[in-house]
Amino acid sequence: MQRLIATLKKDNVELELIMLIRTILAATKEIAFRVRQGALSGVLGSTLDENIQGETQKKLDVIANQLIKGMLLNDETVKSIASEEEEYTVAGHAKGKYIVAFDPLDGSSNIDINGQIGTIFTIYPALREYSADDARQFTQSGRRQLAAGYVLYGPSTTLVLSTGGPTRCFTLDATHGGFLLTTPELTIEPNTQEFAVNQANERFWALSTRNYIKDLLQGEEGVRGKRYNMRWNGAMVGDVHRVLSRGGIFLYPRDSRNVGQPAKLRLLYEANPMAMLVENAGGKAYAERQPILDVMPSELHQRVPVAMGSANEIDAYLAYE
Repeated sequence: MQRLIATLKKDNVELELIMLIRTILAATKEIAFRVRQGALSGVLGSTLDENIQGETQKKLDVIANQLIKGMLLNDETVKSIASEEEEYTVAGHAKGKYIVAFDPLDGSSNIDINGQIGTIFTIYPALREYSADDARQFTQSGRRQLAAGYVLYGPSTTLVLSTGGPTRCFTLDATHGGFLLTTPELTIEPNTQEFAVNQANERFWALSTRNYIKDLLQGEEGVRGKRYNMRWNGAMVGDVHRVLSRGGIFLYPRDSRNVGQPAKLRLLYEANPMAMLVENAGGKAYAERQPILDVMPSELHQRVPVAMGSANEIDAYLAYE
């Protein structure tokens, strides 16, 4: 099996970007070890604090954020970083050529039950016209991503990565400590019979989304003419990984619970990297009527409704809008 670095060199990825990806993955390997140890390493449970999102922080949230943040700030190619756990842009090196955004631990509610969790990251070119601590560094559309990926911590530790070409899957070899290429190119089938959505929020959705889900649930007797199965992990990283692996549609639509927060998922470090991975695997990713990768961010922690997955199913969903 081919190693990660050899694969990236073969893809003609520039050496500095390869080394930056390697830096991020060094942190995720340490996180993977802490996850495997579970209660033995004292990482379970919550802190007494909330992050900028108003969410109670898990101990492992804080540990993961500090590990990734610390390693990135030691990398001279990194100008700025943005994290779900940080209120503001964190300055790195003034002459750095890259900026990095990340969700250090997606699916935090699954930590204490040994469920699926993961780290999502994205890398953009730094903007020369803005200082390292200026949030405008991150006012770039998802089309400008140089690399995007996630590490899924589970029975095996899996890396899914795209540097602009195919979406590839790597698996951590625990014996030698390196990521090995296990799926050279992930491809999402255009048709599907699986959907992932938190149906407990149905009463808050727009009528169009409620009608779409209702038609899926009608099965063979309904207008869609086939049986659909629902799958839900409670972690975007797990649900999107299943979509990339065997097709499906993942939804986190706009809802009416909070006028000031009409959507759940963050554009910069959740929706954009996942959209890049999905599109480069032949799927589609939309924020209502607009491709996610075309959305211009207006703030660091901007949220967007998300629909991504099998191309024909996304088209069917958008027809209800």
